[in-house]
Amino acid sequence: MRKRATWLLGSLAAVLAVSGGGWAVLAQPQRDAGEQERRAAGGLPPATAPVKRGDLGSGLQVEGTLGYARERKLNAGGPGVLTWIAGEGAAVERDGKLYEVNGRVVRLMYGSTPMYRPLKAGDKGEDVKQLKRNLQALGYGTGLDPEDGTFTAGTATAVKRWQKAHKAAETGEVGKEDIAFASGPQRVRAGDAAVGDELAPGKPVLTVTGTERIVRLQLDAAKAGAAKAGGPVTVRLPGGGSVTGRIDSAGGADRPDDKNGGGAGGPGGGGGDKKAQVEVVVTFDKPAEVGAPDRSPVSVGLTGETRKGVLSVPVNALLALAGGGFGVQVVEDGRAREVPVELGMFGNGRVEVTGGALEEGMQVGIPKL
Repeated sequence: MRKRATWLLGSLAAVLAVSGGGWAVLAQPQRDAGEQERRAAGGLPPATAPVKRGDLGSGLQVEGTLGYARERKLNAGGPGVLTWIAGEGAAVERDGKLYEVNGRVVRLMYGSTPMYRPLKAGDKGEDVKQLKRNLQALGYGTGLDPEDGTFTAGTATAVKRWQKAHKAAETGEVGKEDIAFASGPQRVRAGDAAVGDELAPGKPVLTVTGTERIVRLQLDAAKAGAAKAGGPVTVRLPGGGSVTGRIDSAGGADRPDDKNGGGAGGPGGGGGDKKAQVEVVVTFDKPAEVGAPDRSPVSVGLTGETRKGVLSVPVNALLALAGGGFGVQVVEDGRAREVPVELGMFGNGRVEVTGGALEEGMQVGIPKL
């Protein structure tokens, strides 16, 4: 007697990867109550579902956390006592106050090169260009050439105008402890020091971020194919509203335990059971629509890959064929027959199938759940 195929049911042990249309399935087929029901019904399955033709997506719903872009530490430029500090949640723009040391204000300027030295006449470099651009933007550097990286006499004059506007000593020089460069407007996430603390050069004073809202989420590396840079997403916010966005980046694989020194080769050892993770950052199409508090939990719908016009069946319609491979049970005219199939992409509880004997609208057997 020919051996019957078995329903896969929960015995699809793992759908390991969905990337570039590829698939991998490890199956541990086991005979179950569904097969006994089929035998009792004369070989017919307990239920059927149609073969459908249409678009199939490999999208995922993933939990993430609402935050802000580009978190970093601002360190003290010089020694002294902290006499004032911007509060948590404060938004600081160009020339705004970040903190004070011994009553001397440290102001924000825009630029990618850190403030690593005092700036004075004759100095050259990218940091000088940044200073000139900021002085021009603030209206103090009329006539300066921001592409000339030399601290000129005109630069010193512009600095004096800036100092005068803030009632500071008009030295024409900028101390290392006078300004902090950052990529743009900053939001204070937390204070790393308190008023009255003794600061030292390099000691953290503030944790800041950009003002752009983002979502951070972690994906198992095996599912990272669903998160491609530029791909559209839908973010469900606390309270039920939703907004659209894009995947800004999908970082390299990481092992969570490795970050704490507990990876397989680290001091903790035994970390091999943790899955590799990829950090994904999502930005919003309309950030102004995002009013939820920082660190709120959100749900992100990743579109992933979409296959156009493919045949698909419910995943639980798959059979593990006795001779190897996979198939479905086609039900026609009160009779059932097994049809071998090749599997494609999995998505939303369905699987892409190809096989010369399959057509849209056919009924395939599924177990009674």
